Amino acid sequence: MSAHNNHVENSTWMRAVMMAGVFLTIGIIAFAALGVGVANQKHEVYMDAKEEYYDAKEDPLATQSDLDTLKQKYEKTHHSFLTYRVAGLTILVMCFIYASFLGIGGLFNALQPDEEHGHGDDHGHDDHHEEHHGSSSPIIFSLGVLLFLMGFPSFVVACKALMSQGGTFAFSDFALSFVGLTVILFGIANWWKEDLPFIGYGEQIATSAPFEGEHIRKAGVWVFIMSEVMVFATFFSSYLRVRTEWCTDWAIRASEEGDSCYGVAEGTVVTASDLLRYDWEKLMPGAINTFALIISSYTIVLALKIAKDKNWEAPTNFMRIFLPDKKKAIRNYLIATLLLGSMFIVLKLVEWSHLVAEGFDVGSPQGSIFYVATGAHGLHVFVGLLIMLYLIFKADTVGYDEENGQGIEYFGLYWHFVDLAWVVIFPAFYLY
Repeated sequence: MSAHNNHVENSTWMRAVMMAGVFLTIGIIAFAALGVGVANQKHEVYMDAKEEYYDAKEDPLATQSDLDTLKQKYEKTHHSFLTYRVAGLTILVMCFIYASFLGIGGLFNALQPDEEHGHGDDHGHDDHHEEHHGSSSPIIFSLGVLLFLMGFPSFVVACKALMSQGGTFAFSDFALSFVGLTVILFGIANWWKEDLPFIGYGEQIATSAPFEGEHIRKAGVWVFIMSEVMVFATFFSSYLRVRTEWCTDWAIRASEEGDSCYGVAEGTVVTASDLLRYDWEKLMPGAINTFALIISSYTIVLALKIAKDKNWEAPTNFMRIFLPDKKKAIRNYLIATLLLGSMFIVLKLVEWSHLVAEGFDVGSPQGSIFYVATGAHGLHVFVGLLIMLYLIFKADTVGYDEENGQGIEYFGLYWHFVDLAWVVIFPAFYLY
């Protein structure tokens, strides 16, 4: 919905470009500190432990107990190195994407002629704020998604070749997907231009059951969430089938024995939970992520509560530093939600790197189900973080109040669903 209810200066959009620079700086510093500085030190320790272990294997006097101890030290130092290396790389890539998202969107709108950003009266209100306007943004966005998915198979092949030694690929393999991503970014930037001036007037109301009387955007979020429930239900049903070792025709035919699932004896199918739930160090990232998402749902609720409170006053205790006024309080709670969600992604990839190092990869049925399910959830978290970037930008510029705070509410519905999905995924995939 287009709602040009007041005027947005080009300087406001340039603030998004400045925010992009901040994120890029944070990413570079984090990578230099974690991915290079600490990781290089850990790598030296890891290589020493590895050399010590393999030297002991060649020593005829070494006992099996000595070898086991050295192997545990070797694996532990390897995991320590992976933790810092992957964390640094992940933060760098995430901050680069954040910077691109904000920078392109802000620059696209800042370069628009001033009159394109909407017209308002002296009070910033449009004389036609009750009128609804059509939006081309969903069509542009959908076209970008179509182009990206059309080129995705070649994109994956090219990425694999790029990451492997001696792999060959053509840059044309990236072309269609990059065109799609560019179209998606411009579609989102146009959406920003339509939404940023929105100050709460002209919300479309549904007229048909079962959502009669509700805001159309809110009804749309609920319909979307219902479709997402069905998507995640397929992941859970697939996992339970593997975890309970129900034999299927394809599993029996794929087995070597022909009389058991996956060609192994009953009770020996190894899942991620078998590798995680008995080692608290390996289980810790998933446990921390559970609390991070629960807390992030609380912080998004606090942001909405402050936005809807007409009589909100800054606290008089030490929290006043974090909540000096209404505008900054909403922004800071949204930033806290962003940080918690970003930590979730970083810890998730660190955890994956440890599992892959132990040989649990996507090549097995149980591995593919684990990585696809948790990866799909991680993608939902990351998409939510990109949306949250815009909410932070709007909170920092135009601001939210009781009139336009429904934008936070609609996003909160999605974020709570993502949180709830993980609360179910964690015990099922990690503890069962």
